[in-house]
Amino acid sequence: MKTRLMLMMCGIAVIACIAWPRSADPGGGKPATPAGTGKKLIEFGWDEPDPKFMREHIDQIEASPFDGVVFHVNIRRNDGTVGAWQWDCWGHRTFTAAEVQPAIDDLRATPFQRVTHNFLRFNVTPGDLDWFDDFSSVIANARLAARVARQGPCDGILFDTEPYHGPVFDYAKQKNASRRSFAEYAAQARRRGREVMQAFQSEYPDLVVFYTFGYSHVWWQSHYGKKPLTDIQLGLLPAFLDGMLEEARGRTRFVDGHELGYSYRDPGNFPDARATMKKRVFAIVAEDSAYARRYSAGFGLWMDYQSDERGWNQKDQNRNWHTPKSFERSLRLALDASDEYVWVYSQKPRWWTTTGGTKDLPAAYDQAVRRARSGR
Repeated sequence: MKTRLMLMMCGIAVIACIAWPRSADPGGGKPATPAGTGKKLIEFGWDEPDPKFMREHIDQIEASPFDGVVFHVNIRRNDGTVGAWQWDCWGHRTFTAAEVQPAIDDLRATPFQRVTHNFLRFNVTPGDLDWFDDFSSVIANARLAARVARQGPCDGILFDTEPYHGPVFDYAKQKNASRRSFAEYAAQARRRGREVMQAFQSEYPDLVVFYTFGYSHVWWQSHYGKKPLTDIQLGLLPAFLDGMLEEARGRTRFVDGHELGYSYRDPGNFPDARATMKKRVFAIVAEDSAYARRYSAGFGLWMDYQSDERGWNQKDQNRNWHTPKSFERSLRLALDASDEYVWVYSQKPRWWTTTGGTKDLPAAYDQAVRRARSGR
């Protein structure tokens, strides 16, 4: 709490867009080891599989350039439809072991060989709980998620902390913000962080928790400490992360996935972002030494960046934000600057399909990823 006072004093307008600017905050950062030495490339996109798909199409997944994939568990919703569990796990419904057992059976039956650094996705959705509400459903679901992930081969949980639906971390939009202070809500969010971490570790000791939005995202959203946490969308996230970190035991580790890297093309982006993850975020971290010991710097790159708005030109690839050449360069830089993990996000391209093979994935991009991953 010591250094958060500076964030509570002043502010300028938040930029809540997907333009992911380079930090204007100066600083250094020691480069990590080269891409080929212990680095892991994770796929996380709109072709996100479930364990049944992984079992039936493991040959496609193993033929990809990735070391692991982010996957989800399908469940039957209250209205009878089947959907991805991560959209319902942060809510009032408590799921049962029987509901996820088919996913466990599929994982156990899948002959993984090379793609062994997988992550089960866990979201903060629907996000319709106040931090002071009964949290037993979320805790139970977190415990169940860790149980599934441990069946693996998985490194742990991909914790997607983006508040897609409810204002999970926005203090001003909390149910009782008018009568409870920010400090009270922050203390409660930290308590919930400890409880969720306890649940994860009870089923999967020594796991990796991989965040899409970590401390670095809050630091950016606060305009590098110039806007108070009370006034930003993710203002309660540092307290929650503090609780998770406080409860970590054994060899449990965390990854700041740095989704802000989606658009990075400038070589200077990567050491700058690393310096933020390694040093500058201490301004909003409660326990610096624990953070330094357990956190690693990661990067996310969006191959078809903003393809929903900009389009995805498969013929004239120079019209895409990331050309094959620039994406290969950015991916190499990300692997070099990361401590261990880099993830590739995509929307329109598919690395695997139910009919076999890729879809809307030009060979030049496939080759670019392979060259970057191999270090050649």
